[in-house]
Amino acid sequence: MTVHSSEIEGVDLVILPPVRDLGDGFQVRRALPSAQRRMVGPFIFFDQMGEAVFRGGEGLDVRPHPHIGLSTLTYLIEGEILHRDSLGSLQAIRPGEVNWMTAGSGIVHSERTSAENRAKGGKLFGLQTWIALPREAEEIDPAFTHHKAQEMPVTEDAGTRLTLLAGSSEGMVSPLKTHSDMVYADIVMQHGARYRVKAEHIERAVYVVSGSVEVEGQTGAFAAGQLVVFKPDAEVVLRADGATRLMLLGGEPLPEKRHIFWNFVSSSADRIEQAKEDWKAQRFAAVPEEREFIPLPA
Repeated sequence: MTVHSSEIEGVDLVILPPVRDLGDGFQVRRALPSAQRRMVGPFIFFDQMGEAVFRGGEGLDVRPHPHIGLSTLTYLIEGEILHRDSLGSLQAIRPGEVNWMTAGSGIVHSERTSAENRAKGGKLFGLQTWIALPREAEEIDPAFTHHKAQEMPVTEDAGTRLTLLAGSSEGMVSPLKTHSDMVYADIVMQHGARYRVKAEHIERAVYVVSGSVEVEGQTGAFAAGQLVVFKPDAEVVLRADGATRLMLLGGEPLPEKRHIFWNFVSSSADRIEQAKEDWKAQRFAAVPEEREFIPLPA
């Protein structure tokens, strides 16, 4: 469901993402793409994963699947995921760390719970976003980097802590190698704390992970699970109602339309069709130590 919010100054749209069950009770909230808004800046996909609780013997099992034309950013708040990909990467993702995979011309990866964590069970809560690559970078070689929490720039002021995960903001630049103008940040606010959403980037939105915020001077609050999209050039001051966590995302929109099918993103519909055929024929590189894969959906 999507609600227009022209009555709140500076706010263009509020998206209430549907909850989808991916199996075994593992649920995601998919804020992008939505029926009313496909992208915010270069962000074409935004999923909240969980919060899921696994009993002993249970865990996440996302079998190997391919991507083209995008970068994925996985960021956990709680729990752990074991990332494997066709470049040979093997990386545990833990809270506060930034897992950055650029598919370019094509990559395959899996996301699972490790044997150790599967044995004891536990929680999993996090966010995964896809950032569409600009046309000139869509076919670059695939790449993978992982950054520890202490590598990410941080600024704090009067009860608001902003950790910059990707792009630039507040005079800071993330160590991630990005390919277009963007911002992605984790903002943790104490009750009553404020954050000014500056017009540093053309398109901006915040996703409310927990708590709630209001636009100062306006009536109405935005609750957990909502994506609040701001009008271009608008600057608003957000005030936290209770302990609150936000994800700030945005950047310059890409000039060309993006086609999306399953895990494939491209400025060319023909390139999507080629990727589909390549996956069906298993022409993508394989993930070491993996014997399964997700078939192309109908």
